[in-house]
Amino acid sequence: MFADLGFPPAEAQNLKLRSQLMTALLDLIAKRGLTQVRAARLFGVAQPRISALSRGRIDRFTVDALVNMLANAGVKVRLLVGRPAA
Repeated sequence: MFADLGFPPAEAQNLKLRSQLMTALLDLIAKRGLTQVRAARLFGVAQPRISALSRGRIDRFTVDALVNMLANAGVKVRLLVGRPAA
């Protein structure tokens, strides 16, 4: 999707990964019925970070930060590396 929007391949992959991690965090918030304050405590961040997450502010998050937030919530993150389909 990001490549279709004109992003260079490496940046498109990074954006795709960040969006997947952000979606996992938002799904966790929804499944547990967390408020932004409770989610912030669980993820080990300040409440404004959850607000940025909820608004889809992908530019505010690195892959590392998102992985750390998931790890703080007890979620195991796995990465699959491979060649793109032909």
